[in-house]
Amino acid sequence: MKPDIINRADIEKLVNVFYDKIKTDAEIGYFFTEVAKVDWGKHLPIMYDFWENILFSTGNFDGNPMLKHKELHQKSKLNPAHFLHWNTLFNDTVDELFAGERASEIKQRAQNIAAVMMTKALE
Repeated sequence: MKPDIINRADIEKLVNVFYDKIKTDAEIGYFFTEVAKVDWGKHLPIMYDFWENILFSTGNFDGNPMLKHKELHQKSKLNPAHFLHWNTLFNDTVDELFAGERASEIKQRAQNIAAVMMTKALE
């Protein structure tokens, strides 16, 4: 039986496995590797804070993901299929690693966040 997400270490595991998939993904990986040229040493800790705050209300995230996605869209056009694919990869990663109330919650929150990002970033 898979564990539920219970702490930051679980968030870090999820984020690391997810972004390992993203880096090599044929559909959206290039946004991260070629367009945004993500510095993974800086980006991953930000994502740990983001998702830990989303799931555990830690208040430790300070950033503007909407602005980042709007800037990305200006460099290379995003479309709804990109966001849907991101969600599929995220959900698959959660399901691969975790099961339970918090695992379900993080998938729902990710879907909601992606929907808002898609709507606002593509304006």
